[in-house]
Amino acid sequence: MSREMSRKKDELQENFIVHYSLSFKHVCLLTVSCPFLALIVCFVTAYIFQGNDIHETHCRVFNIVPSISAITGISPQRYLWRISIAFHIGPRFIISAVSRAYHLNQINEEAPTDLKIKARFWLNFAFWTNLIETGALCGVTYISNRENYPVHEKLFITFMVSSLLHMIACIKGNKIVAKTRNDMLCMRKALQLKQTLLNVSLISTIGLVVFFLEHRLLCHRMAFSMFALCEYVIALANMAFHITVILDFPTEHFIVARNLNISTQTKPNEKVN
Repeated sequence: MSREMSRKKDELQENFIVHYSLSFKHVCLLTVSCPFLALIVCFVTAYIFQGNDIHETHCRVFNIVPSISAITGISPQRYLWRISIAFHIGPRFIISAVSRAYHLNQINEEAPTDLKIKARFWLNFAFWTNLIETGALCGVTYISNRENYPVHEKLFITFMVSSLLHMIACIKGNKIVAKTRNDMLCMRKALQLKQTLLNVSLISTIGLVVFFLEHRLLCHRMAFSMFALCEYVIALANMAFHITVILDFPTEHFIVARNLNISTQTKPNEKVN
């Protein structure tokens, strides 16, 4: 029986063919590059050619920094932004699923049960908040503030809240996974970077709320510009946080192959003799 199984494995290895291979790291970088580059192009072109349109506010007070909604809600910039998000969204779902599966597999099965339960809870919570964040991003992209401001505003709030919750859950989950393996050292660099980006996002979110209220209620000069500046910092910190996933997958690849025997692949917690 064992000889027969060994023979079949040898046959599969001989017939194993890779049709296509794509670096996971490159996929992540390309996924983040789409909205990042589109945002830069939208900002520069809108600022140069459509300054009057992007600086207009309900208070009609002086400001110099347009909001992201303003530069991506006018034509033709809105088309570039929507196309970039269309290319961005699909890989985001795949990357989220791969990241969750990876970290769940990193949990040491010999760790205390309560620690494993906590790790799985935070990793799953991070996954679902990431999906909500991605869905909200779709919403604020395809329903602009000029088309339907009340809906756009609620989707923006959903995006902000889910983004912060995802960051917190991701950091908590990674820390607990490291505890199950008694190996905080290997994740220290990534956790420090993620914690820094979370702190930047939290501080910027507080500033964003304060300046928004100052603009809406008091109509102070430059309040909207400070709100918009906080918005850009949050967007960049969000992109940077998501790109930290490449620290977990520096050499992995997406593979389309024939006769790939998945059951024989080594799991992360298994040792290879």
